[in-house]
Amino acid sequence: MILDIFTHSCPLILAATGALFSELSGLLALFLDGLISFAAFLCFLFTTKTSSVTLGFILSTLICTFLVFILSFIIKKTKANPFIASIAMNLLFSSLVSLFSNMFFNTRGVLFDSNFVFVPKTLNFPTISITTVLVIGSLLFLNFTQKGTYFKIVGSNPDVLTARGINVSNYEIAAWCIAAFFGAMAGCFLPLRISSFVPNISSGRGWMALAIVFFGRKKILRITFAVIIFCGTDYFSTHIQNYIPDIPSSFILSLPYLLIILLMALDKKRN
Repeated sequence: MILDIFTHSCPLILAATGALFSELSGLLALFLDGLISFAAFLCFLFTTKTSSVTLGFILSTLICTFLVFILSFIIKKTKANPFIASIAMNLLFSSLVSLFSNMFFNTRGVLFDSNFVFVPKTLNFPTISITTVLVIGSLLFLNFTQKGTYFKIVGSNPDVLTARGINVSNYEIAAWCIAAFFGAMAGCFLPLRISSFVPNISSGRGWMALAIVFFGRKKILRITFAVIIFCGTDYFSTHIQNYIPDIPSSFILSLPYLLIILLMALDKKRN
């Protein structure tokens, strides 16, 4: 059960870690939710076409990161409003899922394929291992490297970096690319767990990741802890009716969100 909870938490932990980089840069990655679904679709597409989940995983992540790099570069060069542009990117990624799904599979619905069948238990170790390495790497990078310190300064005091001759725009673009990389990784894990692709598979994880960044006070360990609590409660709520069938389903569905609201209220009161 514990392994299942950790595995269930990994996509949201990755998405929230990526969102943290964007928040530190001062340009919140509002495109994450759409990108997660797009990455999930690409992972399904490339895996079924190449019969290699590793290749599907790599290609999906690289394409998503590259697209965000190109778009963020254009946004910076044209001096477009990053908030509006990020929302537009979110809509773009969601639309591309529908377009490509109809183009390659002649349907905009649920996708299945014999080359895309996995045993959930076998995914626990690689999912947890990859997430752990990326989270620890991000923690060390932000807290113990010079460039990590620059990321922390970009969003709050960009003039300090400019005065030292450092190009702030490069860090802002890099932050969005990192958010895209982590978001794409999160998206790739989602269809593997259910051996299929479902439209809107992100289920709001991109938006939850953005909210958890603030709940975790922009600290990776606090963010990870918050995600595990949320996903643990979600896991518990999906199984509790097996033991207590009389509990209303509406209450069960809202239980994880109620817990997060309660923890936020207690945390605010304590401080």
